[in-house]
Amino acid sequence: MFTGIITALGSIAAMNRKPDGGARLYIDTPWDCTQIPVGASIACSGICLTLVDANSNQFVVDASDETIDVTTMAHWSEGSRINLERALALGDELGGHMVSGHVDGKAVVTRIEQEGDSYLLAFVVPDHLAPFIAAKGSVALDGISLTVNRVNGTEFEIMVIPHTWAHTTLADADIGTEINLEVDMLARYVARMTEFKND
Repeated sequence: MFTGIITALGSIAAMNRKPDGGARLYIDTPWDCTQIPVGASIACSGICLTLVDANSNQFVVDASDETIDVTTMAHWSEGSRINLERALALGDELGGHMVSGHVDGKAVVTRIEQEGDSYLLAFVVPDHLAPFIAAKGSVALDGISLTVNRVNGTEFEIMVIPHTWAHTTLADADIGTEINLEVDMLARYVARMTEFKND
C-alpha cells in the first residue's frame, strides 16, 4: 500500500525487453538503494513493482507484458523521469489517501492552465472509469494523490500546487500526454457492492 505522496524522482537508466515477454528496468534514484530489501514494493509513477536487485543509487524491477500494456510504461525510455514512493510502513503518516499501486487505466491531458503559481490540469478518461471519479474525491495520477475539483462526463479537473508541480513529473506533461490513473479504492468497492445489490 502507498499514500500517493511522492518522495523522490527517479529516471530510467535502461529498459530491456525480455525474449520470453516483459521487461527488466534499471531505475536511478537519489535513495541509498542498498538499504531497500529485495522483494520490497516501490510505486513507479503509480505502478507497484517489486525490487529484484539494487546497488548504490539504482534499483532493478521486472514488469510483465500486461503491466506494460495497461500503463504508460510502454512510453518509457532511457532518461524518462518517474515518480517514486516506497511502500507504506506501520506508523508512517498517511498524508494522501490509500493507493494500491494497481493502475486502472490511462487518463489523457486535455488542458493545462496556469492560475497564479498553481496549475489547473484537465483529463479525459475511458467511459468505464468515469463513474469512479467524483468532485472532491481522490485519484492517483502517476502515483500522486490528488483531489478532483470538477467533473463533467468523462473529463475531470485537478489543481496542482507549486510544491507538487516542482517535485513530480506533472510538470513534464503536455496536451495529449497519457498519465497512469488509479481510481479511489473506496469508490471501486462501493461500485462492486452496488452491482451485487442490483443483481
